[in-house]
Amino acid sequence: MAAGGRSIACFAAVLLAAALLLSAPTTTEAYDSLDPNGNITIKWDIMQWTPDGYVAVVTMFNYQQFRHIGAPGWQLGWTWAKKEVIWSMVGAQTTEQGDCSKFKGNTPHCCKKDPTIVDLLPGTPYNMQIANCCKAGVINTFNQDPANAASSFQISVGLAGTTNKTVKVPKNFTLKTPGPGYTCGRAIVGRPTKFFSADGRRVTQALMTWNVTCTYSQFLAQKTPSCCVSLSSFYNDTIVNCPTCSCGCQNPSGSNCVNEDSPNLQAAIDGPGKWTGQPLVQCTSHMCPIRIHWHVKLNYKEYWRVKITITNFNFRMNYTQWNLVAQHPNFDNITQLFSFNYKPLTPYGGGINDTAMFWGVKFYNDLLMQAGKLGNVQSELLLRKDSRTFTFEKGWAFPRRVYFNGDNCVMPSPENYPWLPNASPLTKQALTLPLLIFWVALAVLLAYA
Repeated sequence: MAAGGRSIACFAAVLLAAALLLSAPTTTEAYDSLDPNGNITIKWDIMQWTPDGYVAVVTMFNYQQFRHIGAPGWQLGWTWAKKEVIWSMVGAQTTEQGDCSKFKGNTPHCCKKDPTIVDLLPGTPYNMQIANCCKAGVINTFNQDPANAASSFQISVGLAGTTNKTVKVPKNFTLKTPGPGYTCGRAIVGRPTKFFSADGRRVTQALMTWNVTCTYSQFLAQKTPSCCVSLSSFYNDTIVNCPTCSCGCQNPSGSNCVNEDSPNLQAAIDGPGKWTGQPLVQCTSHMCPIRIHWHVKLNYKEYWRVKITITNFNFRMNYTQWNLVAQHPNFDNITQLFSFNYKPLTPYGGGINDTAMFWGVKFYNDLLMQAGKLGNVQSELLLRKDSRTFTFEKGWAFPRRVYFNGDNCVMPSPENYPWLPNASPLTKQALTLPLLIFWVALAVLLAYA
């Protein structure tokens, strides 16, 4: 009986452990080691009560270091806890009004149980704007453009509670950009936000504040990568292209891509998928919308030089406010940069400076044009050599990891990197093996002579 009891207890423990594993939140997919604390935080500040609800200001803050929300912009959604309606909005609008037939006289802006909100466009009349609104849903990063790293709108909610105890927090927040990728947690009641007057002499605060945190997962955003890396160097004629099928493979009919000289190019650009942001890529072996090429260009006595080229193969997309993040152990010795902005990232602390963020110069190359002759931007880096670590051997001069607009790019396999002429495994084999055969044959001949 004792043995049977122990068996039952062990079996129960296994079942409990399995249940805990199944019920545990799977948040590891959204973790990024280069930006471990990156997120978008939504603050819902109730500013005043109305006869049947409240007026709130909703603000999204982008706390990610190198991932922004580009065109065509964000879409924010939630589910009302009760039967709330939106009477009016300033700085944004819902995509659908819903069924408001039960209202006589004043008609709400939206009666849907699960509204979807979008930003207004630049040029919106001033009486429909508030601060940080009307940017077509684009939110930049604090590193690139801190003045445009937030987006706000004002919302008047009816059929809701009119006190801190009767008002209910919305549920099931979603953030699309406009596709998937972000997962939002539940709204949490936090400390009321404080607001300072222009002269800094008076402080007011929200009546109530809710906070929602949304994190990004590249796996949720798309099942296939969106960029790849190719390599070359001055000391080897080999150009290492992006791995084949990095971002997908061509259909046998070639229907999932288009050639630059195709007579049907414009028809394909204007075809299905134009308004949904679906990429239309140039036919290549890698099928990626973006390719980053890293070329080891020159070698000096105390410095070495790298050229970086970013090429756009997406016929439907101009990348505004693009950024590039790369890891390399020599980034702590960047001496000069040409035509890109630069900021070091230190995700690991401890004085480790091997991660750099690059982006374009405003009004010069901050816009990466769509596929074509103008569809690339480039710059060069001058790096000082550290005698303790510097080498061209074993692919040391190439980046360890590359991101474009926050997405991890596909790297070539390390064994395919351009080798130094005197370090190539093939070269060593070609020289050593014939010599070995010669000496063995000579030894056999001498033994029988």
